[in-house]
Amino acid sequence: MNTAVAGIAPAEAKAQIDTRELRNTLGTFATGVTVVTAIGEAQEAIGITANSFSSLSLEPPLILWSLALKSPSLGAFAGGRAFVINILDRDQEALAMQFARPSDDKFAGVSHRMNDAGVPLLDGALAQLECRVEFTRGAGDHLLIVGRVERFSKAEGEPLLFYKGAFQQLCA
Repeated sequence: MNTAVAGIAPAEAKAQIDTRELRNTLGTFATGVTVVTAIGEAQEAIGITANSFSSLSLEPPLILWSLALKSPSLGAFAGGRAFVINILDRDQEALAMQFARPSDDKFAGVSHRMNDAGVPLLDGALAQLECRVEFTRGAGDHLLIVGRVERFSKAEGEPLLFYKGAFQQLCA
């Protein structure tokens, strides 16, 4: 597959990209909001807010998400074996913000329980996908993490959305 922009060599294409405008353009795609949880290197519960989540395959059941290479949680997620995608409910904006900010204890005051692998499941999430790491791969300034879904659950409700740099909710 040819990845060059028509009429522009790859090096020239990179020089012509305005990353702020690209980010604004990508922001026109509404996404759901998740908190990805795992167990860190010191066996502590870790979590991060992410909207870079996507289904990948039904056979086998695979999902993917990505994490910035500069993330303080990179080592824990890159070296981990299991994680949970907690898809947030429309009323969980404060929870999304809590896991988006740097903190020594992102789980302070957060109601959760542990699954069989010892990974936190956040109470009140709209849906949860319990995954085993299938593989990871570097891609630009991010690490792609592909997980095999081993168990999942969903509740009734509406998702929290992220659109044009802000949290949103579905309209009736």
